[in-house]
Amino acid sequence: MAGFSDATKLPPEAESNVPSGKMYHIACKIWLTATGSLRPLSFKFEGDDGELQYVSDMTILYSEDKNYSGIASKEYGCEAIVGGLLREFKLIFYCEACKWVMLI
Repeated sequence: MAGFSDATKLPPEAESNVPSGKMYHIACKIWLTATGSLRPLSFKFEGDDGELQYVSDMTILYSEDKNYSGIASKEYGCEAIVGGLLREFKLIFYCEACKWVMLI
């Protein structure tokens, strides 16, 4: 018989760590493919100086389905010019909340 401690454990596919880095909430323009996959095209966010930043011409290096502590998400490793510099960053789409964030 399973006890309380067994019932509260995360499923084996869940990742217990939380994504790290500086998080920015973004407004993301996506392309939804015929197979139902998401593909980020461009996004806007408010920078540390309060200015609105626009990022386009991204290169997507990888995409993975993630499950952070039971929260389904889609992670994209990207590269683009942000603030005048070529940067690598992650875009994460939280499926249930329908929310995008960028981690640098």
